[in-house]
Amino acid sequence: MTAPHPRFRRAVALPLGMAMASALAFLPNVTASAAPAADAAPAADATSLSYVVNVRPGHGVSASVREAIAQAGGTVVTSYDRIGVIVVHSSNPDFAKVVRAARGVDSAGATRTAPLPAQSAADGGTPKVLSAAQMASARAGAAAGQDPLEPLQWDLPAIKADKAHEKSLGSPDVTVGVIDTGVDDTHPDIAPNFDRNASVDCVSGKPDTADGAWRPSASESPHGTHVAGEIAAARNGVGVTGVAPGVKVAGIKVGNPDGFFYTEAVVCGFVWAAEHGVDVTNNSYYTDPWYFNCTDDPDQKALVDAVTRASRYAERKGTVNVAAAGNENYDLASRSITDPASPNDSTPGDRVIDPHKCFDIPTQLPGVVTVAATGAKGLKSSFSNYGLGVVDMAAPGGDSTAYQRPEPPATSGLILGPLPGNRWGYMAGTSMASPHVAGVAALIKSTHPHAPAAVVKALLYAEADAAPCTDPYDINGDGKVDAVCEGPKNRNGFYGWGITDALAAVTK
Repeated sequence: MTAPHPRFRRAVALPLGMAMASALAFLPNVTASAAPAADAAPAADATSLSYVVNVRPGHGVSASVREAIAQAGGTVVTSYDRIGVIVVHSSNPDFAKVVRAARGVDSAGATRTAPLPAQSAADGGTPKVLSAAQMASARAGAAAGQDPLEPLQWDLPAIKADKAHEKSLGSPDVTVGVIDTGVDDTHPDIAPNFDRNASVDCVSGKPDTADGAWRPSASESPHGTHVAGEIAAARNGVGVTGVAPGVKVAGIKVGNPDGFFYTEAVVCGFVWAAEHGVDVTNNSYYTDPWYFNCTDDPDQKALVDAVTRASRYAERKGTVNVAAAGNENYDLASRSITDPASPNDSTPGDRVIDPHKCFDIPTQLPGVVTVAATGAKGLKSSFSNYGLGVVDMAAPGGDSTAYQRPEPPATSGLILGPLPGNRWGYMAGTSMASPHVAGVAALIKSTHPHAPAAVVKALLYAEADAAPCTDPYDINGDGKVDAVCEGPKNRNGFYGWGITDALAAVTK
């Protein structure tokens, strides 16, 4: 089975102990709905880095801060005044240290360790593309009213989405923003539900609304397209069916061509969602280059500050933010984790971190719904991160078929979804679990259109199907415990409040 790339948090499922790929970035807040203010940024040289400088929200870039940035050798690229985040480029290796001492600066730090642009060959894992014979076989077994490939989607009945669709497909007045690698809106499963007005390319840290800018290129990861289809693939007699096939989906592209999701891009994505009527965001990534950002490091603290400001701003605007828990089988509630992957844009090395001080962002930020993955037997996926008090919910993300085999007619333990170029294929990871919860959140918002974000989240938790700890958890059957679950049936480290329930979302 193909191992997912360690940066994309939610891609192809693997045997226990192997990592999956996922990484994305945030970008600063814009002033009102207008384009963010910016200086004319010079072309980056071989030593330039990108930085975020965090100041008091709501007051713009003061003259003194602007002067401090310039004196430290920085050029303002854009500023998100409502949340007080400024994006800066500088070739001065001491830029952050110098500007942190300036009056009015709350925090500042480099968003990467590799010069602009980062050089890498990262991807989101290689999907297993559905063959023509497999598609023909699925079509032959589809029942009346089903999309042709729906018989292969064991994940829909696992959360009662098939039953929910008999009552509601969701409202076209609800939009889910896929903050990811880009979405192919020309795909026949996505085109009917695509919201162009809420779509954007945020990779540079500034919104690019050129037509199609939100699409992945032929060489970029299909991750975002797959995620979008899991949420809102139309019930239109083509391909697969999404969890909420009647809602709208938007592409908010934050992954650069090398597969990195830097802070300035992620901030841009959340701010864009906040200011363009996005009801739910799905975040199946971590913000590069640090898997965990430690608040006792001044650079990493600044990244946590910036993304927290942006995600909180979106939530205050009514957006429910849903994120994947990660694919390394880490206990995020433990006292110590060895992170071998950071910084992933230069030279990573083993570092021991305290997950109570070091955070996977946006997954572990306040207010974000953190989602673990389950397989076809309803057990925690072999790769899924977990942790009492960290994981809020669980949903189908797939697993090795050798560990959790689905019931026929489904044949793969992975998750089926659309891929760019009018194709469909299998992927797995908490990347695939998170969009199931985002889809259920969209159904709740469809049922309760005036509910604020806090109420939608409360309903997500209250309506989940409580799942007891899997104890002992020996997913590969070798006689060794592979992870330890703690907590009661309705709030534990593997499944949080429980498995998300689409039927309850449209009936309660």
